[in-house]
Amino acid sequence: MNTPPSLATIKPGAKLAEQVADVLEQQIRGGSWQAGEKLPSEAVLVQQLGVSRTVVREAISRLKSRGLVEARQGSGVFACAPGVAPLSFEMPAPGSRETVLQIVEVRRALEAEVAQLAAARRSPADVLAIRAALAAIAQAVAEGRDGVEEDVRFHRAIAEASHNPFLTSTLDYLSQFLRGATRVTRANEARRGDFARDVNEEHEAIVRAIEAGDPAAARAAAARHMQNAARRIVQADPAFWDEHGDLARALVPPAVT
Repeated sequence: MNTPPSLATIKPGAKLAEQVADVLEQQIRGGSWQAGEKLPSEAVLVQQLGVSRTVVREAISRLKSRGLVEARQGSGVFACAPGVAPLSFEMPAPGSRETVLQIVEVRRALEAEVAQLAAARRSPADVLAIRAALAAIAQAVAEGRDGVEEDVRFHRAIAEASHNPFLTSTLDYLSQFLRGATRVTRANEARRGDFARDVNEEHEAIVRAIEAGDPAAARAAAARHMQNAARRIVQADPAFWDEHGDLARALVPPAVT
């Protein structure tokens, strides 16, 4: 019977049970235990992994929720046939300029395609929803708020106009990371009138292209908006990161407990 490796290196800040679950998941997905094969007993896992029974039990519970193991009364825990591994991200330095720029790159790749499809497929109701979302950003700023949630909803309205539920779902999943990056970019842009003005003009260009039903122009406008967002982040001085770097903590979603 194959056995799991020991936890040689503990990742700072990560829950021990999550690390144990990840180790065991790698073994299952790697074929160390075939579907229907019994995993080592709790006592054996405790000894092999060098953790407590509580940690092992929590790790097994996590594997159950992932559909990777099943418990059989009086028999033990057995491996299940693994499905597709869930999408996940590890954010080692959420408050860094580099991490925010990487998230902006992801947004550029996705949102350029989304805007192009929205321009080709939008309905009159979609256009009204996008316009309303854009107006909500301006209203938030006028009321002294950062407009982050409104900005996220604006881009989601464009995604909905693409009429591709998979793209919308992908953006919904990524929103837990994009929201933090948006908070940083908007804080930076609010520091300078020219930045804020440029953002408004870029948003307007995207909406006009979608309204006009011009996919190529919409794609170009969305890509340009993200390119400029990256440029504005690069131009932020070190003092901005000293003061606002912690805004990006929202890039890391709360740990599951």
